Amino acid sequence: MTLHSNIIGKGKPFIILHGFLGMGDNWKTLAKQFSESNFEIHLVDQRNHGRSFHSDDFDYEVMAEDLKVYCADHNLKDIILLGHSMGGKTAMLLATTYPELVKKLIIADISPRYYPIHHDAILEGLSSLDFSELKTRGEADEALSNYVDETGTRLFLLKNLYWVKKGQLGLRMNLEVLKDNVSEVGEALPIHAIFEKETLFLRGDRSEYIGEADEAIIHRHFPNSEIITISNAGHWLHAENPEDFYDAVVNFVS
Repeated sequence: MTLHSNIIGKGKPFIILHGFLGMGDNWKTLAKQFSESNFEIHLVDQRNHGRSFHSDDFDYEVMAEDLKVYCADHNLKDIILLGHSMGGKTAMLLATTYPELVKKLIIADISPRYYPIHHDAILEGLSSLDFSELKTRGEADEALSNYVDETGTRLFLLKNLYWVKKGQLGLRMNLEVLKDNVSEVGEALPIHAIFEKETLFLRGDRSEYIGEADEAIIHRHFPNSEIITISNAGHWLHAENPEDFYDAVVNFVS
């Protein structure tokens, strides 16, 4: 089974991987901008997310293999690879396992280290949505607001809503499997994994995902890396400050 993707533009291959509970379409606006710099952007939905296949298997090993298969199916070599959060962990594992595939690596707001589970309220809120009762996006948003205060986070999550059939809303992601395997999302990069080519880590100045203590572990796994801080941005730095994010990426890849 191959991953679903939306391909934008023509030129050098550039894959973007979304974070946990996201999908490739979250990146559409930036993808169109990147494509203007002579890149063919692949907005990939990872397994159990977006329009990609559902599977009971869910960890970084299988997600990295999914991406390797995707590259083979689309005859992609020397890729630019950008991953945000969970997608960043998948990207790190692919690059350290198959370095010949990746020309340059960009990691958005995640470190190679272990992270404890911290999606409990979000997963509980999504699980509480009763689509036999909820008939509009507004009603779903109101129900989710009992669990998730932040409007921007709810809007991001509710991009997963779709019409299963006329009058029947549902969620695209495989929520049960993601709940059962949520501990996998925080797993660390294997201790001996190293990628020696150019790597850019971007972090939001208001985010706690990459702290000063992470710099040593980043440089240990990625000896040819630099870390840039995006101002006025939290964990969703590409959405919160897209201009500076875009500039940092384009400067790095060109």
